[in-house]
Amino acid sequence: MQYTKFSKKQLQAMLWWARSATKKRKAIICDGSVRSGKTMAMTIGFVFWSSKSFNNENFAFCGKTIESLKRNVITPMQKWLKGVCTIQERVSKNYVEITMNGHTNRYYVFGGKDETSYQLVQGITLAGILLDEVALMPRSFVDQAITRCSVKGSKLWFNCNPEGSEHWFYKEWIKDSEKKNALHLHMTMDDNLSLDSETKEMYERSFSGVFYDRYIKGLWVLADGLVYPMWSDNYVIDSYKPDEWGEWYVSADYGTVNPCSFGLWHVTDTKAVRTAEYYFDSREKGWSRTDEEHYSELEKLVGDIDIRSVIIDPSAASFIETIKRHGRFSVRRAQNEVLDGIRRTSTLINAGCLLVTQECAGFRKEVKLYCWNNKAETDTVVKENDHAMDDTRYLVNTVLRRTLLKRIGGDMNDK
Repeated sequence: MQYTKFSKKQLQAMLWWARSATKKRKAIICDGSVRSGKTMAMTIGFVFWSSKSFNNENFAFCGKTIESLKRNVITPMQKWLKGVCTIQERVSKNYVEITMNGHTNRYYVFGGKDETSYQLVQGITLAGILLDEVALMPRSFVDQAITRCSVKGSKLWFNCNPEGSEHWFYKEWIKDSEKKNALHLHMTMDDNLSLDSETKEMYERSFSGVFYDRYIKGLWVLADGLVYPMWSDNYVIDSYKPDEWGEWYVSADYGTVNPCSFGLWHVTDTKAVRTAEYYFDSREKGWSRTDEEHYSELEKLVGDIDIRSVIIDPSAASFIETIKRHGRFSVRRAQNEVLDGIRRTSTLINAGCLLVTQECAGFRKEVKLYCWNNKAETDTVVKENDHAMDDTRYLVNTVLRRTLLKRIGGDMNDK
């Protein structure tokens, strides 16, 4: 995206540290919708502020992972600041050196993906820190990063898309921003003057329900009700005969006491169709099946179709070994991110790219019952009616995320 002009809020996010009304603030928080330009504005502002205020000091860029940080901040930063400063990236050492107006500072790169990540920033002294996607980081990491900013005049820069209204960052930083001496800016796509109306409409069509409220409206709201409220019988087809090239997959959620669900999928450039399924509920039947019996049903489901791979829950160790022992199918352990997988699946449903046949009774039943746990303080689903939903998510996370989803507009978080 080419930024040709900046909005009032983008300029405020860049220059708050230099303006008389806000320069005494200790921190800035930019939250709101996707594609509002907050990451761009804050990154430019962070480099300007640090280069003007310090020389030969250490700073940090933090993201959920180093990979996402490089994609969202470090790599595009070199385009945003081209001709303004000199950026030397030390990939193997996870830092960049930036020189502007005769001042050179070092910016370390950290990923805060889990509760052990706080150890990465222990011991370092910083003059400032920018936390991109801060709501996705564990509190222990954020708290440790903040304590490392002990150089006089240091400032904190936070940006994120909203999560639930019980999220610790929302309650302790955004709602109490004045007590924290932090400037809070809420931004939407309307604050990004470089975003055309057609692109805005494309993003708006990509979400519904809680994800629309968060990623488009920029609201901190709890997930409630059905997980896939956008699903309708319009996505159910009587039968399916492939009329274009595609690849075949099986997605599998293995269960012994819980239901066992396998979906047979045909994936093309434009859609993913669940053409048939195997759904066995031992509680309903009153008896269980062995791994070999489940494998026999997998063979019946596939028939003589050439399957690219079976995508399966990585915790299903015994069944994975059973599949491998027979030597017919390639096995891929599924990427099992629940919330991102639900969001990605919602995007595909909204786009009309995820279809099922009438034969898939397990999927059709579960999709109308699968719901959020409204008694939980964080986004969790009720662990019922979720087995076909889980196997579908495995396919989306592991295959469709980088193929079909990318072609229809990309993955917002890998946003």
